[in-house]
Amino acid sequence: MSTILLLLGILSIGLGFTAVQSVGVCYGVNGDNLPSKQEVVDLYKANGIGGMRIYSPNEEVLEALRGSDINLILDVAGETLASLADVSAAAEWVSKFVTPYSSDVKFKYIAVGNEVHPSDNAAQFILPVMQNIQRVIWQVGLQDQIKVTTVMDSSMITNSYPPSASVFTEDAKPYIEPIINFLVQNGSPLLANVYPYFAYANDQQNIPLAYALFTQNENNDIGYGNLFDAMVDSIYSALEKSGAPNLAVVVAESGWPSEGGDGATMEIAATYYANLIGHIKSGGGTPKRPNGAIETYLFAMFDENMKPGAESERHFGLFHPDKSSKYEVGFN
Repeated sequence: MSTILLLLGILSIGLGFTAVQSVGVCYGVNGDNLPSKQEVVDLYKANGIGGMRIYSPNEEVLEALRGSDINLILDVAGETLASLADVSAAAEWVSKFVTPYSSDVKFKYIAVGNEVHPSDNAAQFILPVMQNIQRVIWQVGLQDQIKVTTVMDSSMITNSYPPSASVFTEDAKPYIEPIINFLVQNGSPLLANVYPYFAYANDQQNIPLAYALFTQNENNDIGYGNLFDAMVDSIYSALEKSGAPNLAVVVAESGWPSEGGDGATMEIAATYYANLIGHIKSGGGTPKRPNGAIETYLFAMFDENMKPGAESERHFGLFHPDKSSKYEVGFN
């Protein structure tokens, strides 16, 4: 059997979503060749995928999700952030996109802002919008079902090697620490996009491919066997130093492209997804948080041929737009 077929076989075993509610898949729509919203939700259900992230409210998707039992991360669209700093607009947003569906759509998180950096103009709106939406969620009695949060990336972390030394950058602290306080007060996790691929691609001299792919045979000199755990634990360490040692982290995106960049091949991507899912299924957590699975959303459901940026950005899909599995995956 060829190496690629062996890896695809491993992946078809590893992607058993029915037994792993800690794994979801992000549903991006930057393509002009994607299936209908109902077909996509049916594809999630047919493959036993228990979680979905969408990047803006879409009423077609929400209708299709009714009764599906799929946990949902609903992002606030970036272009609406400024308007939702007005509490009446936030109330209207919730009344349009959440309350009409809340009885039979499993909203889990509302994510206010995706990878917003302290220097971005949008940064000033993140906490006020979180507060406004949280207030409305309380008013409509959904606070036990839905947690309001935001999504960060690793650029706000510095001193990340070893992970125990990690802190938020000085520029990030005035922005992120009030958000952390909000999350602690409301029992919400912090969402983070965690990409060993980009760390590897940008520093191949110091990051072995095996370390990024979970295929390293032993722990390194700082006690880590894979880069994913090290990146997650660097966030936990930064949170501890910001006074939030018990705040949970949910991985809102993690994936590997099949082409378009260094290390971006079908074989390598298959290895990453299989081993990441196996790692999550093990329930072993990370060295810093060893008890329990790390809730993780794979990026992404489809290749998105209209996504801007580097060529690799258009090749993260687990499925082709015709709904066939990119990796010959048998989810069930």
